[in-house]
Amino acid sequence: MIIGLTGGIASGKSTVARALGARGAYVIDADKLGHSAYVKGTAAFDLVVATFGNDVVGDDGEVDRRKLGGKVFGNENALKQLTDIVWPAIRIMAENEIAEALQAEPARVVVLEAAVLIEAGWLDLANEVWVTVVEPSIAIERACARDNLDAAAVQARLDAQLSNAERRSHAHQVIDNSAYQAQLLAQVGSLWTKIVQPSSH
Repeated sequence: MIIGLTGGIASGKSTVARALGARGAYVIDADKLGHSAYVKGTAAFDLVVATFGNDVVGDDGEVDRRKLGGKVFGNENALKQLTDIVWPAIRIMAENEIAEALQAEPARVVVLEAAVLIEAGWLDLANEVWVTVVEPSIAIERACARDNLDAAAVQARLDAQLSNAERRSHAHQVIDNSAYQAQLLAQVGSLWTKIVQPSSH
């Protein structure tokens, strides 16, 4: 079984991924894949440099994420150019890692944790889509505390993301993280027992 796990900022997505990992699931973090999607020597690296200029390359010869971020932040067209390069590259890496995990252990549960699972069109990679949701006001409070951001910065990030309602419309399972972490983990435990275990035998 392949679970696509997604959710907005401070919705508890990574906590859910860790809890699934602790139960024996193989977790693939698309954000981490994203970091290596355009390392030097890849086709995506060449495309990023060709699209955004040589000045995005740092002293180490790799793409400087800060410089690249400065060029795409707040610029919808530039951001789309970047995601058009990076998302397909991440998808290929995710597909390969899923295949390897299942080849090694066919009955294993694989979790693809991806903030952009829906936006990037990766829903078809998963048998089940699990969405973590949290009330926006709580997300702002948590993200400010966790990342030392101000509320306006978090609100801007929330505004740029899909709404909870949009995410729910794609979800097989919705995990609500508006309360305490213990409740979040209890929901994960119950889904594991109800959905994952029966299908992995």
